Amino acid sequence: MTDGLGGANVLVTGAAGFLGSHLCEALLDAGARVSGLDNETTGSSAAVAHLADRDDFTYRRCDVAEPLPDLPPADVVMHLASIASPVAYRRMPLETLRSGSAGTLNMVELAAKNRARFVFSSTSEVYGDPLEHPQTESYWGHVNPIGPRAVYDESKRFGEAAIVGARAAWGVDAGIVRIFNTFGPRMALDDGRAVPAFIDQAVRGVPLTVSGSGLQTRSLCYVDDTIDGLMRMAASDREGPINIGNPVEHTVLELAETIVRITGSSSSIVHGPMPPDDPQRRRPDITRARDELAWEPTVDLETGLHRTLDWYLDQRDASWAVTAPVR
Repeated sequence: MTDGLGGANVLVTGAAGFLGSHLCEALLDAGARVSGLDNETTGSSAAVAHLADRDDFTYRRCDVAEPLPDLPPADVVMHLASIASPVAYRRMPLETLRSGSAGTLNMVELAAKNRARFVFSSTSEVYGDPLEHPQTESYWGHVNPIGPRAVYDESKRFGEAAIVGARAAWGVDAGIVRIFNTFGPRMALDDGRAVPAFIDQAVRGVPLTVSGSGLQTRSLCYVDDTIDGLMRMAASDREGPINIGNPVEHTVLELAETIVRITGSSSSIVHGPMPPDDPQRRRPDITRARDELAWEPTVDLETGLHRTLDWYLDQRDASWAVTAPVR
């Protein structure tokens, strides 16, 4: 279903981030011409350095929440620019809100002017600590608008509202995807995410730090599957929102135990306090993705963890260190 992207001019924001860099690579492999933008607040141009010599790829450092410079024409705009790390958005709350508000409005207006297909990468965090399980796209969520996670959660909720408004006001061909927990190579170790933090701790032989009892659940999707979902959305005319995530549920404790096992680590598992408003259960209903995009994940958790571990072992650096409890 991604055949329609061959030969397309695609603009990707957040191109130097974890998901953005994988998306740029996959789009190029599908035959698209890609222009990447990133202000490198949390991303790094090193993530797309391997693409720099390609004639069909350009990269520009740019803050999409500011007035935009002249940009090449686009057939598709994929807006991934966001501060998504719990550590980073607590450190940069206003920057997080601006990327989700001003940044989204700037990019959807650009899509309107180009008559381009627009894809907004929202998040499962719009569901908050859900009272509905699994989460369907019709669920409005259970979100604390003034809690410690609010700047990220509400920036994405605003972004979704902006897309709906842009459809009504400008007739934009826009789709919303709600991305659930995704993992894989190029994740930062120090951003509070469970998979890279646990891998680093296990490899170094230090205790894995689990928040609370560890019985809270997450649904973990390998990055290749998430990117496939994003590209299918870009090549479609679907409005969404559409959940993109793995419907197989695991406890955080189970995840920690699995990583200890596959790394052959002697690390113990210790428990820390539970962060405020931390979701207790998280699992997507992907019926809509199956029906409308013919999408579902194909990489199981352990296969994805082995691939991620192999990448981290190749990239290992003595400066890596993770000590904070993770989610």
